[in-house]
Amino acid sequence: MIGTDSLTVRPLLPQEVSQAADIWNSVVEDGIAFPQTEPLTEAEAGEFFRAQTETKVCADKRDGRVLGLYILHPNNVGRCGHIGNASFAVRKDSRGLHIGEMLVKDCLDTAREKGFRIMQFNAVVASNVHARHLYERLGFVTLGVIPGGFLLKNGTYADIVLYYHLL
Repeated sequence: MIGTDSLTVRPLLPQEVSQAADIWNSVVEDGIAFPQTEPLTEAEAGEFFRAQTETKVCADKRDGRVLGLYILHPNNVGRCGHIGNASFAVRKDSRGLHIGEMLVKDCLDTAREKGFRIMQFNAVVASNVHARHLYERLGFVTLGVIPGGFLLKNGTYADIVLYYHLL
């Protein structure tokens, strides 16, 4: 059993891109949380992760295995560039270990350090109850619901919930 004391959140290392891509692509393939429809190749993933304001991983200190990650970037440009946005992914076999919580907390701290004043999540699928409960517990405020705003992999539509958090 992995305890949070054996985990660390730190910037993604170049040699970990493949592991991070596998985790990211797993969420994409599930088709129930991320808006992307196509998996990333390792080369595309490296470019994608480098293009973010920050990409961090949660890794097991004992063996270096990547268990989850987040990307942080502006939600918009120019006069709205102070609003950050992020996406989180955790390995399926590592869920329930509070890795998501560690990643979200670190992301909020990193967003502040990077000069963001607000975090905004544009498309949290309403059925993603574990993520929603975590965000709400950490102080995110619900902005509203967009009915049928997310096309699930099975071809049906699900509501999305918008959140913000003042930094």
